[in-house]
Amino acid sequence: MLRVEAIKKRFKCIVAEKKPLSWPIHLPYSRCPHYPVLPSPLAASYPRRAVALPYCRVCSPSSRHAVLIRGDMAEGNSTVVSQFILLGLTGEPELQTPLFIVFSVIYLVTLLGNVGLITVITTSPQLHTPMYFFLCNLSVVDLCYSSVFSPRLLIGFLLDNKTISYSACFTQHFFFLVFVTTEVFLLAVMAYDRYVAICNPLLYTISMPSCLCMKLVAGSYLGGVLNSLTQTCCLLPLPFCGPNIINHYFCDTNPLLKLTCSDSHLNELLLVTFNGTISMTVLLIVVISYVYIIISILSIRSARGQHKAFSTCASHLLTVTLFYVPAGLSHMQPGSKYSMNMEKVTAVFYTLLVPMLNPLIYSLRNKEVKEALRRVRGKIFTQASRCIL
Repeated sequence: MLRVEAIKKRFKCIVAEKKPLSWPIHLPYSRCPHYPVLPSPLAASYPRRAVALPYCRVCSPSSRHAVLIRGDMAEGNSTVVSQFILLGLTGEPELQTPLFIVFSVIYLVTLLGNVGLITVITTSPQLHTPMYFFLCNLSVVDLCYSSVFSPRLLIGFLLDNKTISYSACFTQHFFFLVFVTTEVFLLAVMAYDRYVAICNPLLYTISMPSCLCMKLVAGSYLGGVLNSLTQTCCLLPLPFCGPNIINHYFCDTNPLLKLTCSDSHLNELLLVTFNGTISMTVLLIVVISYVYIIISILSIRSARGQHKAFSTCASHLLTVTLFYVPAGLSHMQPGSKYSMNMEKVTAVFYTLLVPMLNPLIYSLRNKEVKEALRRVRGKIFTQASRCIL
């Protein structure tokens, strides 16, 4: 209590002398993301006028990060948040090193797998078909997608400083929406491609010319950019005047909307409208495509023909399931039982694990990719032996 009174007296002196608050005042428990109320009497007396310090069992003293707020407190002007704090997956110090090792391996496998799949597809003429053209673009999106989150996440495991600048946070948010929306559209395009290949195999090359494939891929990227621009531009004008603690490992839309100090109902409505429309449209395309695919497979008389037809779309169906189930669980939690920890766990699946698993699924279950990989590997060994000799 004496400490609180001393800080309160110091703060009154600053306001009385009309001095701008140029250094942080640390108030234990004044604004911790894990406390629904503000137990500090000073925080109740001066809301949003002091710099908070998370100081609970989750936000341990070993990772004390002050909320940096700039502005002239004495004049009563509105404050502006200059940077945010990403709490990451967990605040337990003993888990930081093991998690760093695990996610470093995941990111390394993601890089090697997607770069390897892109190399195999581009260097193998027998794989220059619409299916592998879409798969190559999916690997490009997965590679960029995981690179938006992984470096910042890995740095957070090693350093106590978990701050991210305002511009870097919104840049990460922009590219997150670009690549996640593009991936959703590409999954729909690949479902349509499998529908044409199985239901109309004789007209496949005529129905899917290279110009149409390029237009479908370009439309997917354009849709991702437009969706990201719309949501990010609507989020940028919102004022952020503290607190600035994001209980997540990246700058997602929902955690950012919780930090704004103005009415965000319009942004929430826009978020639900855009994401719901895109997700339901893509899911409808995938479901309709696979209904026709299943009907076509069942009409095949031989069991071998049915197995061969189903194997061509099994990898894509598994990819759609791995992406949509965690994303759906993350964004369809009931408000009364909403859990940020649940959202972080499910986000790990569709932001980090799915980009790692996609090249493994398509390479291990596909004979053409495995044969092309053997040929590329043989060429590399032959060239390496010639250079040595």
